[in-house]
Amino acid sequence: MPESIGAIKQRLTELSREEWFEERKKLALDPRKGVGQLIGRTDSRFEREERARASFLERMAFETAYMKAGYEQIAGVDEVGRGPLAGPVVAAAVILPEGFYHGGLTDSKQMSKAARAAAYDAIMAQAKVAIGIVDAGAIDRINIYQASKQAMEQAVRQLEPDALLVDAMTLDLPLPQEGLIKGDARSVSIAAASVVAKETRDRLMEEYAREFPGYGFERHAGYGTAEHLLALDSLGVTPIHRKTFKPVTDRL
Repeated sequence: MPESIGAIKQRLTELSREEWFEERKKLALDPRKGVGQLIGRTDSRFEREERARASFLERMAFETAYMKAGYEQIAGVDEVGRGPLAGPVVAAAVILPEGFYHGGLTDSKQMSKAARAAAYDAIMAQAKVAIGIVDAGAIDRINIYQASKQAMEQAVRQLEPDALLVDAMTLDLPLPQEGLIKGDARSVSIAAASVVAKETRDRLMEEYAREFPGYGFERHAGYGTAEHLLALDSLGVTPIHRKTFKPVTDRL
């Protein structure tokens, strides 16, 4: 009796690309329409994975150039939280291990919440990671640009890398570095830092949502949504609001 379509489908999910080449030859002899459909879907899956891997390798070009120059501890650096009306700015520095691969890792803003959480878990399990946080009070004192820079430098100092790839900024640190515009979409290391920074900040804002209920921080993470502005009007300004940001200033 031939293997059921369901059993074949389950088995195909567990095959590597190399194993698929051999299995495909056998399945091609099966005349059932359902098997033909499984072959097509599996071909498409491996093609998507191959494109993802090729994109990943392409976005390792900056790291590869540093490694060829003799650097080993290359940190990607990014921050999240310049635009919100409340909460801190959070930066991450990430040194990925040699051979690291996580398909779909890119600019955190382009990833779904589930994909971002999966990438975060993979990065935290395998990479060297450090976080820098500058709160709303400091943002009001030194401005958001300087606060973002300070958070990045905090993170980098904890890791002690020998070279940096930084998203759209030059840091005041005596290290070889390259500031990349849209770096989170061009460098895997910066993308990893963007994921860690965003996941960290989102979780902080969820904690603030429990401390300051009614603002919806767990949904909008402090950004100036209509829900947030209505809460400001009805509940007032909290200690984590940025007093120098105009929508908040107008309500003081």
